[in-house]
Amino acid sequence: MREDTTRGPEDDGAGEQPPKRVRADVRRNTDALLTAAAEVFLTSGVDAPVRQITAKAGVGAGTLYRHFPQRSDLIAAVFRHEVDACADAAPALAAEYAPAEALARWLQRLARFFATKRGLSAALHSGDSAYDSLPSYFEQRFTPALTALVDAAVKAGEIRSDVDPEDLLIATRNLTLPAAEDDNDHTRRMIGLLVDGLRYGAG
Repeated sequence: MREDTTRGPEDDGAGEQPPKRVRADVRRNTDALLTAAAEVFLTSGVDAPVRQITAKAGVGAGTLYRHFPQRSDLIAAVFRHEVDACADAAPALAAEYAPAEALARWLQRLARFFATKRGLSAALHSGDSAYDSLPSYFEQRFTPALTALVDAAVKAGEIRSDVDPEDLLIATRNLTLPAAEDDNDHTRRMIGLLVDGLRYGAG
């Protein structure tokens, strides 16, 4: 039998490294595009020129279109990226702060998410099928994150025990719609009052 020379011990691991480097580059480019697009959408709206996004991301237009052929693809990806960042902040805060403080800080983080995503509302409700899965994605990421924070605070006796995480999620979203859309201080005060209410009767 002729010896198989297509693979040797020296190929183990080493042969896999170049693809890993490519994947890392792709990930960096994608993250840069999503971060840049989120910032541009916030200041210039979802119809901002592509060149404005690619310039901020430091990539070419070809890179953007390769990952996101349609603008709706980019908008949906930005939404998911921002949802993930907010949801992932919950366990990080839980590891750093006492349960009720972690909950309060995450609700402020969630309120900022809602406030900065108001500009995407028209696009997300346009009827484009690219956005159909976003509401369920929102719930799948935020509800468990909030539930874990609430359960920890209840267990620690730092907030009342009759808190429904879904009600809290809706309340936080509603509190980000003040009379003056840019009144972030108003939102922070309202979230503070909400958290004080959660603490009332605790323990």
